Amino acid sequence: MSHFTTIKVQIKNGEILHQVLEELGHKVECNTFVRGYQGDTTEAEYVIRQTNGYDLGFRRQGENYALVADFWGARINQQEFINSISQKYAHKTLMATVRDQGFNVEDEEILEDGTVRVVVGRWV
Repeated sequence: MSHFTTIKVQIKNGEILHQVLEELGHKVECNTFVRGYQGDTTEAEYVIRQTNGYDLGFRRQGENYALVADFWGARINQQEFINSISQKYAHKTLMATVRDQGFNVEDEEILEDGTVRVVVGRWV
């Protein structure tokens, strides 16, 4: 019986997801198996190996990616893990969009609550 759980996340760009995972200090393997309870496995495009044998993976589901893992053994705080990835992903996606649309970053700061404030502008 599989113990894998899938959690949908609002991430569409796999390349940026891969960059974010590495920037957060995770070693990422691509297109391999996520390990879980009693050697069960499931496939994912991006996999973070854990020394306890319970890996974390991201796989495409429709237009978005989903986090897949056997959370019983993974022993992570799911919400903190997803929040850290989502915030960094949103920031990187925003910066790519800003550049692509010809804007410049005029100011950027991290507020006390962890919110990132970005001011952009463009001369017309």
